[in-house]
Amino acid sequence: MPLSLSEFTEVVGEITPVLTGGWIQKVHQPFPEAITLEVRTPGQTYVLFLSANAQTARLHLLSRRLPNPPEPPPFCQFLRASIQGYRIEQVEQIPHDRIVKMKVQGPDTALYLVTALTGRQANLFLLDGDHIVLRSLKPGPVKVGQPYHPPQRSLPTQHARQGKSHSAEAKQESPRTSSVSARRFERFPVSLFLEEKYLGQEEDNARQHLQQERIRTLRKGVKKTRRRIDALSLDLEKAHRFREYGRYGELLKNHLGTLSKGQAEITVVDYFDESLPPLTLPLDPSRDAHWNLKDYFRKYRKYLGAEREIRPRLEQAEKELRDLEETLLAMEKGEVDMPANSKAGSLQHPQTSQSVSKRTKTLTASKPYRRFVSAEGFDIFVGKNAGDNDELTFHVANPDDLWLHARGTSGSHVVIHLGKGLAAPPETLKDAAVLALLYSDLKKSGKGEVIYTHKKYVRKAKGQKPGAVTVTREKALWVVLDRTRLDRIKAKTAR
Repeated sequence: MPLSLSEFTEVVGEITPVLTGGWIQKVHQPFPEAITLEVRTPGQTYVLFLSANAQTARLHLLSRRLPNPPEPPPFCQFLRASIQGYRIEQVEQIPHDRIVKMKVQGPDTALYLVTALTGRQANLFLLDGDHIVLRSLKPGPVKVGQPYHPPQRSLPTQHARQGKSHSAEAKQESPRTSSVSARRFERFPVSLFLEEKYLGQEEDNARQHLQQERIRTLRKGVKKTRRRIDALSLDLEKAHRFREYGRYGELLKNHLGTLSKGQAEITVVDYFDESLPPLTLPLDPSRDAHWNLKDYFRKYRKYLGAEREIRPRLEQAEKELRDLEETLLAMEKGEVDMPANSKAGSLQHPQTSQSVSKRTKTLTASKPYRRFVSAEGFDIFVGKNAGDNDELTFHVANPDDLWLHARGTSGSHVVIHLGKGLAAPPETLKDAAVLALLYSDLKKSGKGEVIYTHKKYVRKAKGQKPGAVTVTREKALWVVLDRTRLDRIKAKTAR
């Protein structure tokens, strides 16, 4: 449940004195419907949490930092561009309502960040100096470009005020300072109480959101793979009509001298059949004998090419479909759960979460690549050689997948399969980095630096040898070869 009016009033009274006069130095969006502001005051930095989730709408200070996605969503980007570096001049609660208006002052202008925790319509708004909506966290009845007016509320009755007072007194008696973290955060008991009360639920919601996103991605992958199988099957079926055309060409070759232009067919003896039956071969009457002969062999080569090229792709697609359907069934049954520390990767902006990826590519186990499963259930793929590295990076991996490689040495390309907008959880990143170190020339030393970036920032320059790439926007990890971690990865993958 979102905050009651008494809880809201209590926490606003607690945070206002410490935030007023502070400078907004960082803005993050750890969950789809929540942002955090790092506010710097003399000698202290506070993290203000603002959630517009209908079930957990609230605001309070945080005693710890939350993981964040690698790329900020649009609303977070807009706030960074608009208010980062601004000074908080005033924090004001709208009387008798769960709405707080924060005035922030920049070099040339003043803006207002409004946190409206009004039930299902809970939202965050950034207003200009005339209270015109510049941007909102979620779509809603108040549109960008419209003036913002707080909803009209009837004043609470005396009985309701007394009830809220009793509720507030009961909360004051609750054990808010019983934990170790409470003792460290004892200046803000209301914030700590709300953090402990709601954050677990927020993490569960984020984990469920991530699981649903993965299920949607898998379903799209299943549909796409089935369409690919249908197309390949149709191509193979068409090519199979020419399976006997090599034999027909050989038979026709012995009768070229008897053919004339305009002839629509010829009957020959089938010497490839022990019973020597007559066989009628159709001809193109508008073409000469040599063209008809070449046409038979051309169509036979088409059949051979289909067997060589299409059939392996069809078998691979069928295997991918089985793997996808198996994983999807397990996730739909709840047999594969997303861990709590995957919450940062669950972020999808409300306006874009309906389209996970327009070009979802299925990454499943296949012979040219080694496949592993991370501690948190994500697929990790490792190229076996230079050619496989190119295939994995440029023909299998999605643009938003995470790509890793040991720095300054030869080794395998490593890919963590992610959906669009998802981030690799910390343990998954460490698992993949250890694999990148293991399958590189740094294995003997047992330690080294591993770089990582999104696959879309990996390029293949013309003329580069197989496996050689150009990487931008990379980050680095210092990795030590952890045998315990490797044993756990191999054990999990074996299951």
